[in-house]
Amino acid sequence: MARIVQRAGDVPKKSLWQRIRDIALTDVGVIARGGVKEGSLELLEELLLEADFGVTTSMRLIADVERLAQRGQIRTEDEFHEALRESVEAALRSGYSDPTLFVPADKPMIIVVIGVNGAGKTTFIGKLAARFRAEKKRVVVAAGDTFRAGAIDQLRLWAERTGSEFVGGKPGGDAAAVAFDAIDAGHTRDADVVIIDTAGRLHTSDNLMEELKKIVRVIKKRRVDAPHETLLVLDGTIGQNAVAQAKTFSAAVPISGLVVTKVDGTARGGIVVAVHDAIDVPVKFIGVGEKVTDLEPFDARKFSTELLEG
Repeated sequence: MARIVQRAGDVPKKSLWQRIRDIALTDVGVIARGGVKEGSLELLEELLLEADFGVTTSMRLIADVERLAQRGQIRTEDEFHEALRESVEAALRSGYSDPTLFVPADKPMIIVVIGVNGAGKTTFIGKLAARFRAEKKRVVVAAGDTFRAGAIDQLRLWAERTGSEFVGGKPGGDAAAVAFDAIDAGHTRDADVVIIDTAGRLHTSDNLMEELKKIVRVIKKRRVDAPHETLLVLDGTIGQNAVAQAKTFSAAVPISGLVVTKVDGTARGGIVVAVHDAIDVPVKFIGVGEKVTDLEPFDARKFSTELLEG
């Protein structure tokens, strides 16, 4: 994950681990007798909630730490750090957690990208297209967000920038028809991947959800085993609202993976764990900056380490 650059004169911010260590640990003698200060578990829970882990995940992490401390397995600061890191990693690996993209036997791979406006859907599509193009794959991107003319233009620019094929409709047109045409184009042009953008209105919009359902139905009529991936893009800075968005979208259409954008610091990175825990869907990519290369395939071990160290 990207590091926050401090300007001259700035007061360095403490990492999550530094704050946890300040409230939960004392000298080695106290650690050896129980691992944590009296009352510190409540303070630790508060810190985890501030970092957007959510109540359920925070309580589970606290229970893990408390159990290990009572067993005498946390006797040093390093052991405490590793125990907490392992608990975070275990939460991310629980349930359905495979971060790899599904590659069908017959190309093209059909990917649908969903999420609200402002989450970074179109930018993610551009970065993902760039990753595929770097692997010498032929890519078609489809501007299915016909609700906003600007989204169509933005995706067209990403297509030009990455050397991808572009399929678009008219503003206000039928998004499902764009998706259908994109799959046709993918087959006609011998593409390896077709990435379909969708409208990004609020997750509380019934019209949007019905449109998403229609897009998926039309895609399945064109190709019964598609979409091969339906990726939900979430803004990592919006806290627990990301959980609400994830639950609403997953109730409307099957989601195969999460993409968390704007994770350029770790102050509130617990939301990644909380969303995975809430809907049991794997995190597949993390967006850590604005450059085209600032898109990382998700690695639970790396993320759990950097989440604490910040």
